[in-house]
Amino acid sequence: MDWDKLRIFHAVADAGSLTAAGDTLHLSQSAVSRQIRALEESLDTTLFHRHARGLILTEQGELLHDATSAMSRRLEAASARIRDSEEEVFGELRVTTTTGFGSLWLAPRLPKLYEKYPDLKIDLMLEERVLDLPMREADLAIRMKEPSQADLIRKRLMTVRMRLYATPEYIEERGLPETLADLSRHRLICQQMGAAQVSAGATLVHELMTQKIPSTLTVNNYFGVLQATLANLGIGVLPNYVIEDFPRIVRVLPDVESAEVPVFLAYPEELRQSKRISAFRDFVIDELAIQRRQGAERN
Repeated sequence: MDWDKLRIFHAVADAGSLTAAGDTLHLSQSAVSRQIRALEESLDTTLFHRHARGLILTEQGELLHDATSAMSRRLEAASARIRDSEEEVFGELRVTTTTGFGSLWLAPRLPKLYEKYPDLKIDLMLEERVLDLPMREADLAIRMKEPSQADLIRKRLMTVRMRLYATPEYIEERGLPETLADLSRHRLICQQMGAAQVSAGATLVHELMTQKIPSTLTVNNYFGVLQATLANLGIGVLPNYVIEDFPRIVRVLPDVESAEVPVFLAYPEELRQSKRISAFRDFVIDELAIQRRQGAERN
């Protein structure tokens, strides 16, 4: 199969039009069209449905696009490894983690990493869906459970627990609950029960909801829960790593917490020698060590 035709097919499939693909590839629309027709003839199949709004992959086109996507990810990985210098850290690093950890813990600390490695290009993908690292959907992941995929290097970073927190202003106005039953006089702020989250957090929220709480605010991510808690709206259910950066927030009902949630950093075996991976991994480990020391000093 002609590699050049496959490259053009992949660009057309991603763009959804011959013109847009041509702009990306610096080719004319007619040149792109000829290459696609030639590829379809060589495979004796139709790869796209044509209509006024653009191009849609046929079933056969979807199969070929899956293959070219895998090829593209592998080529990107090879290119990244070739570009990695023995002494320097530069280039793109695609990092995936949860919305809460990425927005509340990781992103605020990234200036330190960029200060040390100004030529680094980080693509931070925040979502609850577990991306496929061996298939190169991302280079590195920080996950709230141990990865199950094979051929991954993994390191346990820490454990997290979901706990109850409120501001001093809220407590002064509404009082400090001393028992779970006291929550019936407070507003609870938590993640939506149906939102993607670790099971330990969902279990704790379910238990709290049995207390006949009269008013709640549910949000689909911990960033929203934190902001509402800081606005003195109620008692928030939050992962304990968040609170390290907000020492004024008071823990409520210290005996109430979720089960432990392990946090793992993982990346593909083939990226073991990547300087970018090593730099990011060491940065996260160092920042966690600083956080633990600061927490111990406060206590």
